[in-house]
Formats: sequence, structure tokens, C-alpha cells
Amino acid sequence: MAEPVSNELILEVLKRLQTDVAEIRGDVSEVKTRVSALDEHMAGLFIQVSGNNNRLDRIDERLKRVERRLDLLDHD
Repeated sequence: MAEPVSNELILEVLKRLQTDVAEIRGDVSEVKTRVSALDEHMAGLFIQVSGNNNRLDRIDERLKRVERRLDLLDHD
């Protein structure tokens, strides 16, 4: 038959659990901070890519205009 569990044993287990939970909270807080930094970095990259796409669109329009003026476009 199983031995009865003492209050001291339960208290020790609860103290260890409390320590583990405190560590996990700290880890989760650090992960949240890092994820927020990644979100901000990704947002910056999206803005950069969008700006580059706009610039390429303007260059494409200018190139088409030059080709039209020089009559370099294929007439299909």
C-alpha cells in the first residue's frame, strides 16, 4: 500500500513548481520582446520592398516613354 503523503513533501513540490513557473514567465517575457522586435523589423522590410517596387514602377514607365520616343517598341 502507498505511504501517506506529508504536508512537507507537498510544500516542497509546490515550491519547486513555483520556481519553475517563475522561470517560464521570464522566458515567455523574453520571447515576447524578441517577437515584437522581429515584427517591427519585418514591417520595416515590407516598407522598403514597397518603396523599391514603386521606384521600379517609375523607372519602367520612364523606360517605356524613352522607347516610344526612339521608336524602339514592337508594334504588334
